[in-house]
Amino acid sequence: MSKKAAAADERDTVLRVLDEVVDKNAYLNISLDKNLRTGSLSAAGRAFVTEAATGTVRQMLLIDRIIGDYSKIKLRRISPPIMNILRMGVYQIVFMDRTPDSAACNESVRLALRYGHKASAGFVNAVLRNISTSGGKIIYPDPAKNLTGYLSLKYSHPEWMVEKWLSDYGADFTEKLLKANNRKPPFTIRTNTLKLSRIELIERLSGKGYRASVNRMAPEAVIIENPAAITETEEYASGCFFIQDAGSMLAPHILDPKPGQLAVDVCAAPGGKATHMVQLMNGKGRLIAFDKHPHRLRLLKNAAEKTGTGIIETAMYNDMTLIESLKGQADKVLADVPCTGYGVIRRKPDIKLTASPDETAKLAEQQYEILLRASDFVKPGGTLVYSTCTICPEENERVVARFLNTSSDFMPDPVPDKIRISDIFPELITGTGGFIRLFPNLHDTDGVFAARMARK
Repeated sequence: MSKKAAAADERDTVLRVLDEVVDKNAYLNISLDKNLRTGSLSAAGRAFVTEAATGTVRQMLLIDRIIGDYSKIKLRRISPPIMNILRMGVYQIVFMDRTPDSAACNESVRLALRYGHKASAGFVNAVLRNISTSGGKIIYPDPAKNLTGYLSLKYSHPEWMVEKWLSDYGADFTEKLLKANNRKPPFTIRTNTLKLSRIELIERLSGKGYRASVNRMAPEAVIIENPAAITETEEYASGCFFIQDAGSMLAPHILDPKPGQLAVDVCAAPGGKATHMVQLMNGKGRLIAFDKHPHRLRLLKNAAEKTGTGIIETAMYNDMTLIESLKGQADKVLADVPCTGYGVIRRKPDIKLTASPDETAKLAEQQYEILLRASDFVKPGGTLVYSTCTICPEENERVVARFLNTSSDFMPDPVPDKIRISDIFPELITGTGGFIRLFPNLHDTDGVFAARMARK
């Protein structure tokens, strides 16, 4: 394939992803995975598509402002395909240093001719050439007069979200959080210690040209600096590792299931934490993994098969016979509940496009109900861990406080000593009730919350 044809294929793929995510409400990671698997792009081409699509979504609020400032046509009058062509063109010009502005403009014009008409192509060419000449400069609100508007535009987050975080965490912390959300996160994998040690995994991957190193956040965590095609390795296919953020590896360690115990994961799919629990149990005991969606249970079963043990039993969330039989029987129970996901925005920037200010209260109610249900499984002296991948106190500390206020047979339980890695992050443990909070700007992990409780 010629360079020109390859460039065209790459831009066509980016545009398909943007169309699916922006105009059809698809998940960015799912759309990318589908389009990259079905295409014939080179490794460099896949990297370009991933960066251009993810970056355009990540910076979309700012990009739209730039387009608005340089367009003589109101944004609402621009057709969706042309708007997405402009967006990806602006991202390449303003944010992708390795892409020549001329290539970004020319390929955008080609797309405009294909998905619009001659006038559309002329419009796209004029807007992008003007942005290229000026460098896409815009005038930001004065932070002294409108801090919310300034931070919202500069870091491309919805104003209501910025305003909430300013209220929760203050100006300095919020700006650092917004900045961290726009950085590319590290690519982290979790060693399947049932099959090999972390050092053995690093040695095997290093022998295949991967730059792999220890991540000190969790004893199984490995950072991969050049992860291209890592899912095509024999090690991935055979379940030697799972792709997982280091911060999310802490919840199973906080739960601390032991070999031979009965453990329950009430919201288990796609299986990251459930398979990790199996490792901590050394593949011995029984783990019941619930989920409410059949297609997600299939993902969970596939992940369970990769662990190399058969102790995970998958079950539908409404299996009342099993639920009744498990009441008061489990040694360890994990409730990793559905949440707003504001802690994973740097991995899933499309959350900024779909989030709404009223979803937090609704989810907090659902989380409380799930926590109540999960608590029924815990036997006296057993352990319950509640966790999320959000940073909202309404979904974290307040849900736990509400539960403890209404469930007198549960109490806060200290986090196991192995989690107290104060030499790395002194601020990791917060409060006296045995919970952790992680933030992208503090710990370079996803935003994570986990609370450990014991049944009296």
